Amino acid sequence: MICVSKKKSYLKSQNLKIFGQGKLNGIVEISGAKNSALVLLAASLLTNEKIVLHNVPRLTDIEKMCNILRNLGVNVIEKNNKLELDSQNISIEELPYELVKGLRASFFCIGPLLSKFGEAKVPLPGGCNIGSRPIDEHINGLKALGAEILIEEGIVKAKIKGEKSKLIGTHLKLNCPSVGATETLIMAASLAEGRTTIENAAREPEVQDLCQMLNKMGAKIYDSGKEKIIIDGVNKLGGCIHKVIPDRIEAGTFLITAAATSSSITISPVIPNHLEAVTNTLQKSGSKITIKGNSITINPKELKAVNINTAPFPGFPTDLQAPFTALMTIANGESKITETIFENRMNHVHLLNKMGANIKLNKNVASIKGVNTIYGMDLIASDLRSSAALIIAGIIAKGSSRIYGLEHLDRGYENFESKLKILGIKIKREFVERGFTNKEYKISSNTDEIPKTRAA
Repeated sequence: MICVSKKKSYLKSQNLKIFGQGKLNGIVEISGAKNSALVLLAASLLTNEKIVLHNVPRLTDIEKMCNILRNLGVNVIEKNNKLELDSQNISIEELPYELVKGLRASFFCIGPLLSKFGEAKVPLPGGCNIGSRPIDEHINGLKALGAEILIEEGIVKAKIKGEKSKLIGTHLKLNCPSVGATETLIMAASLAEGRTTIENAAREPEVQDLCQMLNKMGAKIYDSGKEKIIIDGVNKLGGCIHKVIPDRIEAGTFLITAAATSSSITISPVIPNHLEAVTNTLQKSGSKITIKGNSITINPKELKAVNINTAPFPGFPTDLQAPFTALMTIANGESKITETIFENRMNHVHLLNKMGANIKLNKNVASIKGVNTIYGMDLIASDLRSSAALIIAGIIAKGSSRIYGLEHLDRGYENFESKLKILGIKIKREFVERGFTNKEYKISSNTDEIPKTRAA
């Protein structure tokens, strides 16, 4: 498996035991967005002043990114879901491969380091094995801004050309609206000389959150959330206090779980327009959605089959394709799920079929005939979102299931089983052996430790 964790040794000795055919009821507070927090951590490298981040989820991916920043000399102080970051003593030493090999977000450091120091050395990134995610867009954009880049023995070595001390603003047009490339180039351009425009930019909420924080730091970024972003470079950036946006993928996962179990729940806080593609699709499949302020309540009715195509924001998110596939296994009728973002993101299909689903897979198109019942099994998840899909399947299945591969789950869901437990699901984390260290986050299954989740 390509997704690895510092806590791999003990996580592989754990599983979630799920007693199926459960129902959810209550209110769950949604954690901060992992994919936003990771890039905000990298952005802290752009200033010598203190950055304070609130609503940071406690996840193994966040832990890894903090360790990468510490390796660069950043002083990181953690207190629950708050991080204080002081980058005034950072160095530009090459990052150790062992730190970055399992975290694709580590590559975000290249933009800030290059723009601030004039050079950077970052190993090629790792991450989940869900398909090709090339860094060509990052590299080509940085070259256009005035960087020389050499890739040797898995290390990306970048420096500003010639005698210049700053990157130079330019016009960039991405071949595809890559979230990672858009974020890398925004960070690099924020300290460049002159104006940079990025066409065909990613519009995801996480990109918008990055731009909001950078503007608090003194950047001049316009039109984030649109296909063309404008960045006027500034001489330096300062510190700020920023709250990470709610995680729309976690929110969508809970809504899908409620639909799968014909359960009514409320999720909060969320930014409803971040979830429009998901809530619209759930309404088509038979659920009533009620939006009130920063909360969404779902009341499922008869579950009907619907088709989805994953797409960049504001389309249906690829990160919710696997959970939605699990939902469609028991829907009335036939549905078609088309994955358009990653070519290897259907690893969950054969596992769902083992549980009794009727799914035919042709490349990246899953054709699903809904069945009345699927059955509990012991299964191993192969990536982050497939782990969520298998847990949903275990909840709706007849009998009990054990889901392994928690090193993936704990990368992206904060106290997932504890929140499910409080909502009424019979689920527990089983430990074969223990291997915690003082420096590691303890993933709690004790509901008393999750004050932000409550039953209605």
